[in-house]
Amino acid sequence: MTAALDDITVLDLSRVLAGPYATMLLGDLGARVVKVEQPGRGDDTRHWGPPFTASGESAYFLCANRNKESVTLNLKSAEGRAVLRDMVRRADVLVENFKVGSMAALGLDYAALRPENPGLIYCSITGYGQTGPYAERPGYDVVIEAQGGLMSITGPAGGEPYKVGVAVVDITAGMQAVMAILAALHHRDRTGAGQAIDIALFDTQLGWLANVASAYLVSGQTPQRYGNAHPSIVPYQTVPTAGGLLMLAVGNDDQFARLCALLGHPGWAADPRFATNRARVSHRAVLLPLLEAEFRRRSAAAWTETLLAAGIPCGPVNDVATALSDPQAEARAMVQTVLHPVTGSVPQVGPVPKLGETPARIHLPPPLLGEHTEAVLAEWLGYSDEQIAGLRAAGAI
Repeated sequence: MTAALDDITVLDLSRVLAGPYATMLLGDLGARVVKVEQPGRGDDTRHWGPPFTASGESAYFLCANRNKESVTLNLKSAEGRAVLRDMVRRADVLVENFKVGSMAALGLDYAALRPENPGLIYCSITGYGQTGPYAERPGYDVVIEAQGGLMSITGPAGGEPYKVGVAVVDITAGMQAVMAILAALHHRDRTGAGQAIDIALFDTQLGWLANVASAYLVSGQTPQRYGNAHPSIVPYQTVPTAGGLLMLAVGNDDQFARLCALLGHPGWAADPRFATNRARVSHRAVLLPLLEAEFRRRSAAAWTETLLAAGIPCGPVNDVATALSDPQAEARAMVQTVLHPVTGSVPQVGPVPKLGETPARIHLPPPLLGEHTEAVLAEWLGYSDEQIAGLRAAGAI
């Protein structure tokens, strides 16, 4: 089958997570992704660990760099920058996440490269964006989680603010970048014109505060931490059972009535304190101990089966190993393997989107540092063996 983006070439000048995750998603959809890395060192995450594979490959690097070719290029050298300009003339998209001003200092910002390729889509991912009083600050996921309000609503009620267990701002910024790039490609199809894209981790964090931000903007009340509970829906939280925690998600009054009947207390659904979600939110301190006493009579596994049979949303609180080995994960091909030139078979979390006609797929393993330098320069740019040898002697590659 044809891949959706198999006519698109992406230059990936990004490191760590947000940018590499974005370009990996484009690669999953079929784009040719050429990852440009610093000679001798490469992406910082090549060195982040443990864990490492038996052959020394970083698990962190492996998670966001499949479906890419690696080219080493010294952008501090005039020769290296000249090679990049040659690449830009043939590319559709460039993604970079250097500090604001760094690419301009090298003469490689959008304004400098646009004349080389008027159709180029140039995506910059930074902590705070290209404008504003914080534009020059470095951007780190955990700092943005704190500054962007996420930590203030994450963690136990009355306790310390918590960060999320995965770099969720980086991941979602990468997704925002992909969405913007696809929109820009569509615009180019209609007009022939490329454009600059400015993605900020800070904007991303504020954007997906979603209903929490809306609640504050409407009410003026600062959102609080509720642990695993929901500020606006009850019961919608973890509950302890005789064996493990159960995540209960009762989303409406009808589901609550069915839950009460199943627990042997149908009268709770008619109690004015609990009859509506609004009332349950106001009286959560009364209702939850009553529910917990009932749920402690059976295990989480037993409750899951019973509740789902009654149409009441719930699920077990799994660890990562259990989640990845879940029968649903297997049915959806969410764990796949790819053959790595050094490590051998490498497990990967599979592509998320399932496209009927142009499926996303893993077709290349995460590359070794500089693995494709000579092939890309020769086959894509048409450089001769003598030119490549000269660049290597000059320290440009």
